[in-house]
Amino acid sequence: MARPRALSGFPEFLPSGRVVEQRVLASLADTFELHGFSSIETRAVEPMEQLTRKGEIDKEVYVVRRLHASADATDELGLHFDLTVPFARYVLENSGHLVFPFRRYQIQKVWRGERPQEGRYREFLQADIDVVGQDVLAEHHDVEVARVILEALEKLHTDFGLPSVVMRVNNRRLAEGFYRGLGIDDHLAVLQRVDKLDKIGPDAVRDLLTGELGLSAEVAGQCLALATIASGDDSFVERVRALGVRHALLDEGLEQLAAVVRAGAQIAPGRIVADLKIARGLDYYTGTVYETTMDGFEHLGSICSGGRYDSLASDGRTTYPGVGLSIGVTRVLAPLIGRGTLAASRIVPSCVLVAVDAEETRVEADAIAARLRARGIPCEVAARADRFGKQIRYADRRGIPFVWFSTGEVKDIRSGEQVPADPDTWEPPAADRRPLVVRG
Repeated sequence: MARPRALSGFPEFLPSGRVVEQRVLASLADTFELHGFSSIETRAVEPMEQLTRKGEIDKEVYVVRRLHASADATDELGLHFDLTVPFARYVLENSGHLVFPFRRYQIQKVWRGERPQEGRYREFLQADIDVVGQDVLAEHHDVEVARVILEALEKLHTDFGLPSVVMRVNNRRLAEGFYRGLGIDDHLAVLQRVDKLDKIGPDAVRDLLTGELGLSAEVAGQCLALATIASGDDSFVERVRALGVRHALLDEGLEQLAAVVRAGAQIAPGRIVADLKIARGLDYYTGTVYETTMDGFEHLGSICSGGRYDSLASDGRTTYPGVGLSIGVTRVLAPLIGRGTLAASRIVPSCVLVAVDAEETRVEADAIAARLRARGIPCEVAARADRFGKQIRYADRRGIPFVWFSTGEVKDIRSGEQVPADPDTWEPPAADRRPLVVRG
């Protein structure tokens, strides 16, 4: 059999990296549940008409069809590219069984046909939280989801050494009101061009605004002037006012964004910044929008983003507005694991290797292992009845800290200390019971 060919954009971790990923996912779930978010999981596929009806993502959707489908078969199903569109469908289908406002978290893989590069993959894990209401959703939830996500990311920073983050926020109403105050009708087209500012620079964005959209140089300059405003407090309000544009929607957006920034300064000082160039490419966002960068890894782009959507889900009679944020778990972890920045303290769960004297006594070794496992101590039995020195070296290569002998003694192979022990009462140090995440 030929050696398998690696698939670019579909990352797989070795056991050490998988330990890191599992610990991070458990930490995220714990934080989300502490704030009362319920876990759900949605199917991997959605109708193509749902996946392609909003935004500019349709070129990246993976189509799902049978291998032997007829040549003229239509593309009906695709793999979901995010967890928000499936969640909207889930809410509509299950609204009669949900209590609103409904708070959910969801940790699943998604698929996008992007050009693979560091921080961008074709298959990756996302961790989402959303709060969705029925017809109305209070604006304080815009602050709440930011607080929960920042708390979750700060916990990863404290517990596992992940880099700290900065969350940048803007408001779609603010931007739309500003553009409409300038006489621009297609505000989404402007937002989509401004969203490229960090990638292509102000001169290229100005060319897009004047060339593709036909805006005057003066109006394009005003759009860029708005995009350059950023502050860690609500001083951005006066800077926007100074540009001389007036519109009721602009006033509403300024008020909403100022409330988020002021609350952010209280709950996470220095971690939330008003940045008026943040646009978000998907057009279902209608209010607050968020993008989050990781200190030292700004080249990865946003590792956590989202926003308020007032009309993503509707059955024609009832509208389900919501607000949510999504962490690109793989985008965060793959570079850190790949560079050895984060690793596991050992590559196996086993805390103890139970040595085997001879194959004839393996049953006794199995019985000791069973007694340890019954008390939640991960262990394995030696694969072969080799000399004890060889069994100890086997444990050492796998990072297993303790070896248990049939003499009723346990050896810490790091220190060499060997003491009598009872499998019904012996306890390993807490730090040795399970593999830990360590910084390389």
